[in-house]
Amino acid sequence: MKEFVKLVIDGKELSLPVIEGSEGEKAIDIRSLRQETGYITFDPGFGNTGTCRSTITYMDGEKGILRYRGVPIEQLAEHSTFVETAFLLISGHLPSREELTRTSVYLNDFSPLHENMKAFYQNYPPKAHPMGILSAMVNAMRSFYPELIDIEEDMNKTYLRLISKIRTMSAMAYRISLGEKVVYPRPDLCYCANFLNMMFDNVVVPYRMDDDMVRALNVFWILHADHEQNCSTTAVRVVGSGKVNIYSAISAGISALWGPLHGGANQAVVNMLEKIHNDGMTVKECISKAKDSNDPFRLYGFGHRVYKTHDPRAKIMKKMCDIILAKTKRKDPLLDIVQRLEETALKDSYFKDKNLYPNVDFYSGIVLRAMGIPTNMFTVMFAIGRLPGWIAQWKEDVADPEMRISRPRQVYTGDQSRDYIPIDDRG
Repeated sequence: MKEFVKLVIDGKELSLPVIEGSEGEKAIDIRSLRQETGYITFDPGFGNTGTCRSTITYMDGEKGILRYRGVPIEQLAEHSTFVETAFLLISGHLPSREELTRTSVYLNDFSPLHENMKAFYQNYPPKAHPMGILSAMVNAMRSFYPELIDIEEDMNKTYLRLISKIRTMSAMAYRISLGEKVVYPRPDLCYCANFLNMMFDNVVVPYRMDDDMVRALNVFWILHADHEQNCSTTAVRVVGSGKVNIYSAISAGISALWGPLHGGANQAVVNMLEKIHNDGMTVKECISKAKDSNDPFRLYGFGHRVYKTHDPRAKIMKKMCDIILAKTKRKDPLLDIVQRLEETALKDSYFKDKNLYPNVDFYSGIVLRAMGIPTNMFTVMFAIGRLPGWIAQWKEDVADPEMRISRPRQVYTGDQSRDYIPIDDRG
């Protein structure tokens, strides 16, 4: 039996249908609200608003659950690779061996950039942020590579071209920023190993590939591959709703990810830890300042907009962090601060009462540092990992028969109607 919610406005009763998801989540369908009553809903940040039906990612913030296409994130992090996970998100199923091999071949074949695109990198200012470069270069791809046509095989090739070239463009931006020669992809290396080699190989000291480093990068990108309707994914869907090409939609997602409240959070954590270390602050002082609402100090890496318990990705990343630091035998003073902050905060009633647990960003920055990734590349690393999710969300949105161009309403609070005053009469 269909469920309805009754809403009474000015004595008029409106019956609104209830939509139920496959995991029991319920939503009130308000599409007829304004037409029937003249009212709209007011929900800054869309914390209580559903904008689509999706089959891609399921999250339960109260229980700390995250699944891609129904597969728990814990299983993917332990058994899968980033390429396999990307295939799952975009295609909806885990690939067969033949499908995975064909995907890997395409990713290698699509790795090189068009020669004319390389000239762009030489003209960016030396201090240009890699995220700004990446967003512009992805948008520029539209001029060099064909748009999607209505053939599934060509569409899939476009997705793989994006996933392959974003890795090449990111590594190339880093190398050029150092004034070093660009390293090209190698057909004998897998996706993650190729990225590390393109970043760090040197004619004087060749890069020595390490399986644990490759695994850590796989896990990092798997954990960041999708996260439901977050800021950047919403940007991709909103821009995509105007029927723009996929390159422009992905470019918008990269720009949205840039902010410190979203993709830049892991960089903000490292910057915070460095400040704590350099200023000689004690953990007790940090906790005290974090609890003081009048203090500008912010303890990044704790709490999450959605998770009201432990972030399931944080536990996985913490384990990876321990493995990499043990492998490199690197004594990172920031990790000592991380461990002491975590231990102290988890025992503090303030943090427990507000459900402020460490999130994935609390550990991911330390892992990236141990791998040799510079801080200004952290958000780029996030963008590479999130690309399959953006593609999957864009693909789902354009195929959705219920999709409409995004056009939110507002509650106007400005001046009421007033006459124009000629410039000579203004006081």
